[in-house]
Amino acid sequence: MKNLTVLWVICLLVLSSCNSEPKPIEYGSEGCQFCSMTIVDKQHAAQYMTKKGRSYAFDATECMLNYLRDVEPETVAIYRVNNYTDPGVFVDATKATYLISENIPSPMGAFLTAFANEDEASRAQLSNSGTLYTWTELKDKFEKDNPF
Repeated sequence: MKNLTVLWVICLLVLSSCNSEPKPIEYGSEGCQFCSMTIVDKQHAAQYMTKKGRSYAFDATECMLNYLRDVEPETVAIYRVNNYTDPGVFVDATKATYLISENIPSPMGAFLTAFANEDEASRAQLSNSGTLYTWTELKDKFEKDNPF
């Protein structure tokens, strides 16, 4: 019975160390991995987690994109961005739609905002103008244009 209890505890420890979700961002106290600014904006924060379970937080999607230039893509497990229309809620960055509009400021001045889906982004574009991007298009833009 004692061996079974020890085995159960070991299994629990192993399973709990294999977290499949990034750690929550501590808004107001955690610094951006790229620019070191304190992350306070729940509409523009971004995050990725490595396959080893390490989380990296950013105050804006543009900071994450700049940081990712030096990261091997095969080491990343999850990319996440705040959904602009639901502050503090993360969505899969690879499935989000992005709007670059000078009418919606972002923390680092790229005017880059993430939306959970194309419908939300299109509605925001109607009232704010700007250009819509997919994750792939946005990554290409950042690699070519090197805006920061």
